[in-house]
Formats: sequence, structure tokens, C-alpha cells
Amino acid sequence: MMLLAYGIAVGLIGISAMLGMAAIIRADSDASRAVIGDLLFFAAAGVFVPIAALSRSAVTFDVALLATVLGILGTLALGQMLTRGRR
Repeated sequence: MMLLAYGIAVGLIGISAMLGMAAIIRADSDASRAVIGDLLFFAAAGVFVPIAALSRSAVTFDVALLATVLGILGTLALGQMLTRGRR
């Protein structure tokens, strides 16, 4: 039963990633592309979490946590660059 739930979760995240890739092609501003890029990064991290749950390894959860923290820091840095340092 849990395997089915993980499969559905990964499938839905995959669909959102494909929609994000289509949106990145149509995006007209750098800010829109940055937000969609974050969506794709966190979708990849979201696919990794069910796989980590299936493997039942604490290290994989640590890797997922580290990836999300680094993703947030990257988002903040890109936001600073897009606004040219203004707050």
C-alpha cells in the first residue's frame, strides 16, 4: 500500500516538473524563470524523499534536508542578484 502511495507521489511531482519545464520555455522574465527553476529543484528534492523513505536510510534524509537548505540559500542569492541588492 505504501509503495502505491510513493508511486503516486512521485508521479504527481513528475507531472508538476514537466509543467514547470513547459512554463520555463514560455516565461518572459528572469524572475519568472528563477521561480520556475526553484520549482524544478524542489520537485527533484521531492522525488528524492519517497525514495529515501523506501530505502529506510537516515543518510538519505540528511541529503534531502541539505539539498533543500542549499536550494533556499540559492533562491535568496538569486533574489539578491535580480533586485541588484535592493531590499
